[in-house]
Amino acid sequence: MGNMKYPGKELEIFDKATIWRKYIYALTKKFLSDGMLEIGAGLGSFTANYYKNLQKIVLTDLDEENIKILKKKFSEEKNITINSKRINELEGKFNTIIYLNVLEHIKNDLDEINSALNKLNTGGHLIILVPAHQNLFSKFDEAIGHHKRYNIEFFKFNKFENAKIQKLLFLDLAGYILYFLNKIFFKEEVYPSKLKILLWDKIFSPITIVLDYITRYKFGKNILCIYKKIE
Repeated sequence: MGNMKYPGKELEIFDKATIWRKYIYALTKKFLSDGMLEIGAGLGSFTANYYKNLQKIVLTDLDEENIKILKKKFSEEKNITINSKRINELEGKFNTIIYLNVLEHIKNDLDEINSALNKLNTGGHLIILVPAHQNLFSKFDEAIGHHKRYNIEFFKFNKFENAKIQKLLFLDLAGYILYFLNKIFFKEEVYPSKLKILLWDKIFSPITIVLDYITRYKFGKNILCIYKKIE
């Protein structure tokens, strides 16, 4: 199956959101293990947080330009394999599979989750991060190819016989407030400015780390779900 071209401007914009990615890494790092598969690795922004700690990593992306960037960025890393295959085209099984802001780009998302679980070894983990709350769906979501934003019920009520939920959290309470206000006052905006992203990441992400903890991860702009393969 050939490579495809996806809207990718958001990857460049959010590439500087280092505090946010470190936050996600802190919440997921104990589930990352050798035999790791990152679906939709993009520019390798999240990969940079963990690749030195693992011996065997596979990165995939369907965008030709992203593949070129990934190969250039990790050309010296012998522990990383890069390709443009879909989940069902990959050989073997994995101990960890991650979809960070990827599932919302896939129309048949339940089929994708099932395929990912089938590619996991027993005891392995599937890590999914998605944007939350359909009422926040904006021109930005549409422009970058999101099919939807997610409600927590999607993960609570879609049961998989071969998996159980290890973590199910809302994240980024501060980000929800900012996103909501931005949608009201900047209705015609498609892509947020680099300044807005820097302010969100450098100022509000540290705040949201505290707020998320205090509110016990009950509300936020994103949903983090971690499944464990049980058979």
